[in-house]
Amino acid sequence: MGFDLFITSDQNIRYQQNLAGRHVAILEVSTNDLRRILAASALIDDAIAKIHPGEFKRLTIP
Repeated sequence: MGFDLFITSDQNIRYQQNLAGRHVAILEVSTNDLRRILAASALIDDAIAKIHPGEFKRLTIP
C-alpha cells in the first residue's frame, strides 16, 4: 500500500526534497491556517480531482 497524494503547506518542499522520479502527486497549499483551509475545502477538492500522479501543484488559498 502506498500514497497517491501528499498535501502540504511547506512552501519550500520543492527546494528541500528531490522530487524527480516520484509517482506521488504533491499539492502545496499556500497557508497552514486551518480556518482558511476548511473554508477553501471546495477549492482543495477540485484541485485533488484534477491532479495527476507525479504532478506538483500549488494552490493559493484566499
